[in-house]
Amino acid sequence: MGLLTFSINITLDGCVDHQEGIVDDETRAFFTRLMDESGAMLWGRVTYEMMERYWPAVARGDVAAPRAMREWAVKLEAKPKYVVSSTRKDFPWTHSHHIAGELRSAVQKLKDATPAGVLLGSGKLATELDRLDLIDEYKFLVHPRIAGHGPTLYQSGLPATRRLDLVLVKPLGNGAIAMHYRPERG
Repeated sequence: MGLLTFSINITLDGCVDHQEGIVDDETRAFFTRLMDESGAMLWGRVTYEMMERYWPAVARGDVAAPRAMREWAVKLEAKPKYVVSSTRKDFPWTHSHHIAGELRSAVQKLKDATPAGVLLGSGKLATELDRLDLIDEYKFLVHPRIAGHGPTLYQSGLPATRRLDLVLVKPLGNGAIAMHYRPERG
């Protein structure tokens, strides 16, 4: 069984708007390593649609992008992508699959079938999966910014405080901090 790792960019005030993080070689390297180490990506529909609008065109060379971004896009193109959605059933992007049915069992089945692990990159979906106690690791990239707006991480709340054990902290040269946690287990 593979681990379900939730990773996202977050500002000091909890904002997870993808436009608020630092985009440079260090942050790209952080997320590239996570993607390389995982067997599949897991997103909610909104995140999938945001990614689908841009990255396939970069992978094809239809959009001007630096070499590192194109290489990342090509890797993402090849990676299995699973999408949780109750409103959309068709996911034409290469290697995309719809997660249907009861969320807990569908995601557990995906974890069981993906020994290299699943990388979760959607804030709203993470809240739902955290409520189901399905997240095995958290790898946040905390940016030295205060956004002053949302969306924020877990803004719809959890039924109880989630206690975490620190695994690793790594400062990046750009001022961001990579933080790795696991749920506290008894």
